[in-house]
Amino acid sequence: MPLVAHTELPTFRRLQEEGEEILTPDRAAHQSIRELHIGLLNIMPDAALEATERQFFRLVGACNQIAQFHVHPFTIDGLERGPEALAHIAKYYESFEQIKRDGLDALIISGANVTHDHLQEEDFWRPLTEVFEWAKENVTSVLCSCLATHALIQHCYGIERTRLPAKRWGVYSHKVVDRNHPLVSEINTRFDVPHSRFNEVFRSDMEKQGLKVLVASDQAGVHLAVSPDGFRIVFFQGHPEYDDISLLKEYKREVLRYYRAERDDYPPYPEHYFDEAAQRMLADYASHVQAARHGGRQLKAMPEEQIVERLDITWRDSAKAVFNNWLGKVYQITNEDRRLPFMDGVDPRNPLGL
Repeated sequence: MPLVAHTELPTFRRLQEEGEEILTPDRAAHQSIRELHIGLLNIMPDAALEATERQFFRLVGACNQIAQFHVHPFTIDGLERGPEALAHIAKYYESFEQIKRDGLDALIISGANVTHDHLQEEDFWRPLTEVFEWAKENVTSVLCSCLATHALIQHCYGIERTRLPAKRWGVYSHKVVDRNHPLVSEINTRFDVPHSRFNEVFRSDMEKQGLKVLVASDQAGVHLAVSPDGFRIVFFQGHPEYDDISLLKEYKREVLRYYRAERDDYPPYPEHYFDEAAQRMLADYASHVQAARHGGRQLKAMPEEQIVERLDITWRDSAKAVFNNWLGKVYQITNEDRRLPFMDGVDPRNPLGL
């Protein structure tokens, strides 16, 4: 069932323009369908703030469960914000205090950019862990993306992520390693997932703490895992929410950083992402960028339109399937009062009865 545009958030209009079905509050009120209230803790930097909204809203809205999805974006202190992002947040986001008063059936926590070697040194660490602690007691299931996965694993299990020798960056093939778990029911046994990170929590460390690994890659490591109870916390190390152009945008930012002498080396391509024709175009462009940097000349625009035509999205269907399974299980076990995590008779230590 569709998303409900319960606020004036521009993301609803953008998704509707893309062809997504969005209900008005009046239309939703005249349907005898249960509501599910999903929180989105968006801690991405300003440049990706609204894109992250659209990516996660789109995945929630694609689910086929018989429910109306009310998505509640909010953020936390400790994140550097510019005036435009602050205005957007003030106008469209809820406060964490309001979230706590009203309650949630499920919570999504986005990734974030960091500036310190250790997560506990970040200004947002304490506010983030406060959200974790509240959600563990009051929300049916929490889904974490990338940085949020690393932070919650460190906070809950004492595992600090490991710095990789080079950035894990690209689109990688993954295999389902536990075919019996409901989150991967009716999903392809092998599928792609984008990754973009400098750090990793390794499978062996997860399994020592009782986490259950569901999907992993020989190249990229664990993508999907769950807490020892099987459902209360869902961990993504990859980015199944990414659009087809997300890695291209990241690559472009790194190219511009090279041109501005903010990095010494020219950025490598994201792995398994650009085809041979796109790589040829980008190699020609790299020669121009390098000459422009060393000659102090103005930079020409990257040939993005021609490159976008050659990009494939090979992860969207599997991402929708996992989200569909996740929210379907939330629907089956959450309390009708969204301030309470479970219906009567559900064991929080094994909510799915696995």
